[in-house]
Amino acid sequence: MTIRMRHTPSHTGNRRSHHALLINGTQKCTKCGVVVLPHTTCENCGFYKGKEVINVLAKLSKKEKKIKEKELKEQEQGKTT
Repeated sequence: MTIRMRHTPSHTGNRRSHHALLINGTQKCTKCGVVVLPHTTCENCGFYKGKEVINVLAKLSKKEKKIKEKELKEQEQGKTT
């Protein structure tokens, strides 16, 4: 059996022109510089629009807190220089 209604390659291309994937827009956190999605809280430092929304250190153990505090301090110093 032959194809009754054949589509040309240009017609197929026109149909598929809207199938392209969009690039996900990301931004850098203003506090620590980690890449985050827009309009979301930074999971690294817990800040959103320059204000602390989540206390990241509250759920960590004592040893993890020291490591995280040191890491955040290094990131902050690296950003300012």
